[in-house]
Amino acid sequence: MSEMESERLSEIKEKLKSLLVSELSLEDIRPEDIKDDEILFGEGLGLDSLDAVEIVVLLQRHFGVEVQDMEKGREIFYSIDTIAKHIYENTAS
Repeated sequence: MSEMESERLSEIKEKLKSLLVSELSLEDIRPEDIKDDEILFGEGLGLDSLDAVEIVVLLQRHFGVEVQDMEKGREIFYSIDTIAKHIYENTAS
């Protein structure tokens, strides 16, 4: 991965964390508290199925990326790393 690709992924991750905290009203959590590889649902960050719907809308609104297959969505929404990779692979720089 080139330095430019790495920087783009980092930017996506930072934006994602900020959006998750603000859009999902995650109280007592700051964007910098969320680890890139932290599990977002269940035992991890504690997100639920309603949050997943919000994330779908958030990705569409802010990144122009759609997730239509929720089975695939489970893999994509695993962590900040997996969401950022999906955004990166499905958007033009």
